[in-house]
Amino acid sequence: MRTTHLVALVALAGLTACSSGGRDITLHNLKSYNGQPEEFSIAPVKPLVQPENYSELPTPTPGAGNRTDQNPKADAVAALGGNPARLDASGGVPSSDTAIISRASRYGRDGNVRQTLASEDLEHRKRKSLFTWSIVPEDNYNRAYKRQSLDPYSWLFRYRKAGAQTPAAPPPG
Repeated sequence: MRTTHLVALVALAGLTACSSGGRDITLHNLKSYNGQPEEFSIAPVKPLVQPENYSELPTPTPGAGNRTDQNPKADAVAALGGNPARLDASGGVPSSDTAIISRASRYGRDGNVRQTLASEDLEHRKRKSLFTWSIVPEDNYNRAYKRQSLDPYSWLFRYRKAGAQTPAAPPPG
């Protein structure tokens, strides 16, 4: 009688594992909702300022940014004395960057590298997510990409041994 119960329990667990409606190939377990509000999801906005001339206001565009929205990168560039308008890449490649782009692509480049990388990564995640189910939820990202990661301390010691000047690093721990 006990073996039939065990077989039924294993069959039920197997059937439950197969009925998930598809594999989770995200590899990250970021579910942390505990029923309470998330204080970091509330983004403060810039203070409202009355414009000098209302005709200079931009036309409202649904889905576009607001004048009071935070833009930390542009704020940092402006604080350091740069031009925040140069962060907008909608106009293509700035003329000041053509030399570095031509130098970097002197051996050729693939214009669809992002799409190729995304499809290859999707296939990699599908392969690595075949046997990742467990009773206790865990984050499988580091295990899936372990062969593609670098050990920073081995490279630090390798460069130091070759005589290269390296920055100070905390001891491995």
